[in-house]
Formats: sequence, structure tokens, C-alpha cells
Amino acid sequence: MNGKRTKRAQPLYKSQSNAQDHIISERKRREKLTQRFVALSAVVPGLKRMDKASVLGDAQKHIKYLEEKVGEFEEQKRERRLESMVLAKKSKLILDDNNQSSSSSCCEDDSSTLDLPEIEVKFSDKDVFIKILCEKQKGHVAKIMAEVEKWNFSITNSSVLPFGPTLDITI
Repeated sequence: MNGKRTKRAQPLYKSQSNAQDHIISERKRREKLTQRFVALSAVVPGLKRMDKASVLGDAQKHIKYLEEKVGEFEEQKRERRLESMVLAKKSKLILDDNNQSSSSSCCEDDSSTLDLPEIEVKFSDKDVFIKILCEKQKGHVAKIMAEVEKWNFSITNSSVLPFGPTLDITI
């Protein structure tokens, strides 16, 4: 021996076993791939050809089409989110002697009135956002909240910010 190692040959049954395992695993991989192509072709509408390249190409086109549709729907949702806005300037909340209220743009002499110079209302599905900028007066906020609750709204958040002679009320 001259110091070099010689590679021993593996027994014949091991190499045949490995080759068969490889063939079987490769066959399973191809079968799984074929099954997935069949499943993909079942969900892609309008396929004319069923070869793998056509299925992939049409699937890619269909995914791009769906992405565009999702973008359109998201845009419509954004537009619909604030689909309605009402602005009222110089409206009045009229309180009669029994503290029953109604909204009006004019005022009656026998009742007390509450000036609401700016009202902004936004609707989004079941949500309503109300923003009022009005004169600062004692009891003003309580009267406004009571009026909102009469409309059977559930107030989830509100804030009142005094600023000089005015109140910025967000409900």
C-alpha cells in the first residue's frame, strides 16, 4: 500500500435501494405537482388550454385582475366611508318650557334658544361623527349630549375643548 486510500464499492443492494427510493420520491413529487396544477386550473376561470405553462400564465393574469379589483373595492370603501357630510351654519336648538327640544333655523320668542353656529355631521355605515363649534355657555354641553342621546345614539367618545368664548365639541 502506498498510502492512498481506495474507495470501497458499496454493496449492490444499497445503491439499487437508493435509486429506487429516489425514483419513488421523484414520482411522488411529480404527482403532487400535477395535482396542484389541476387544483389551480379548477379555480382560474376561462382556461382554454390545460398545459402547465398556460395554467400558470392564466393564473398570473387572473391574480393581477383580482388585485386590480381589490384596489377598486378599497377605493370605493374609502369613498363610502365618509359618504355623507352635513354642514349647518347658524342653526338653533330650541327648548320650550318643558325642556322639549327641536332643531330649527329660526327661533321662537317664547323659548330659550341655544346658538349652534357650526355643525358638521359625517356618516359612515353605522357610525356618526358630530362636530359642533358654538358659544361657551353654562349647561351647553349637557343639553347637546341629552339631545344626541334622544336620537338613540350610543356615545362612544366625546371631547369638549374650550377656546376663548367658544366650545369645540366632538361626539
